Amino acid sequence: MSKTILVTGGAGYIGSHMVRMLDQRGFDVVVYDNLERGNRDAVTAGVLIEGDLHDTDRLNSVFESHDIEAVMHFAALAYVGESVHEPALYYRNNVTGTQCLLDTMRAHQVNKLVFSSTCATYGVPENLPITEATPQNPINPYGQSKLMVEQILKDYSVAYGFRSVALRYFNAAGCAEDGSLGERHDPETHLLPLILFEALRVQSGGNPTDTALKVFGNDFDTRDGTCVRDYIHVNDLCSAHIAAFERMLKTPDLGAEQFNLGVNRGYTVLEIIDACREVTGVDFSYNSVARRAGDPPELVADASRAMSELQWSPVHADVKESIQHAWNWFSAHPPAN
Repeated sequence: MSKTILVTGGAGYIGSHMVRMLDQRGFDVVVYDNLERGNRDAVTAGVLIEGDLHDTDRLNSVFESHDIEAVMHFAALAYVGESVHEPALYYRNNVTGTQCLLDTMRAHQVNKLVFSSTCATYGVPENLPITEATPQNPINPYGQSKLMVEQILKDYSVAYGFRSVALRYFNAAGCAEDGSLGERHDPETHLLPLILFEALRVQSGGNPTDTALKVFGNDFDTRDGTCVRDYIHVNDLCSAHIAAFERMLKTPDLGAEQFNLGVNRGYTVLEIIDACREVTGVDFSYNSVARRAGDPPELVADASRAMSELQWSPVHADVKESIQHAWNWFSAHPPAN
């Protein structure tokens, strides 16, 4: 008998890839998304229910109508810069919205949650690469909101026997390999899509000197002065969620756990730009501008614990694969502007 997984935020970038993978692996899927930042046509399988996390009546009806085994929770706001300027949005959605979800789960005796957390909980890390034991000192409200949820999950585990696995993502990248499912944000603020947008503009005849591509900060204490990040393919993130769910099934005595998800290698912004030039075959330009508020200089994972305890490993560890798959998608679905 197939198990039903509720995927909150399943119309978003990572959530939609998760829905597809669950379906491919034989799970029944219910998607719950308010579609404010998701896309209805990105949901390629399962049942889509439009609703907000704060609408507990609607949430209750989902659990009453479907035999939910576990929840994979992606329904979060995730723009660092926006969180600095509008923290109220982030605490309301990411923290209180999640608590509405957790309490609805408890009311229906569903006690397994795989939580989409983030490396932003570490802030500027005291050591590199970052292990799960690295102190968590977020420097922006986005990271703080995710850390608050991690603490709630620990407290719910102790008090209520609630089971959870928090997966601390490093930089999600890539799209479906065949270009059939991809990344759509409005506005788009992530580095890799913005680089590829610039490559598309130049490829279609745009003047390279008219670039809108910005590199935020060239004076960090890194090998070329730009930020260093660990990029993990979206499908590798998704496979880790399934591994986390399977771990909860196999280890019923464990409570709240946390794992880093990355490929244990960091790339500077300029290295990513060079890799995009190589993959696309397009020579494009960029402008160096001041640092953004809330950007740590370097975030690189030590994901060895996830690899060992979840019995998981990234299939697309070379960032050029992520770039190629994203290029396949954006070439077929260029931005409107």
